[in-house]
Amino acid sequence: MLANQIKEYANLQKEALTGRELEASVLTRAAQMLKACQDNWGAPDREKKLQEALKFNQKIWSFFQAELSAPDNPLPKKLREDILSLSLFVDKRIFEIIAFPESEKLAIVIDINMNIAAGLRSGPGDVV
Repeated sequence: MLANQIKEYANLQKEALTGRELEASVLTRAAQMLKACQDNWGAPDREKKLQEALKFNQKIWSFFQAELSAPDNPLPKKLREDILSLSLFVDKRIFEIIAFPESEKLAIVIDINMNIAAGLRSGPGDVV
């Protein structure tokens, strides 16, 4: 079900957004899902919402890993390596949250998603 939602969301956005804008939009959505969980930690449906948010984040970062690992990826090698390292950190944090859920652990993933999204929106030649 979540995969269909991601695919549907991506298809709706494709017409209006460039690849960078789409990636920024999806990362922002992922951060918002995590932030909603963090802000409503005591909610009765927290566990379900948290699992959905973590799964959504995992799918996004798995997609980035696949794209960055592709031999024909146009990004500079150092940048690809740095983002792949960051993705491994995000994976590790997500698994840690799944095993031992704490609202404070969400902050770093939220920050990473939002910062990467901001960088994508700024454009390749812009200074952030």
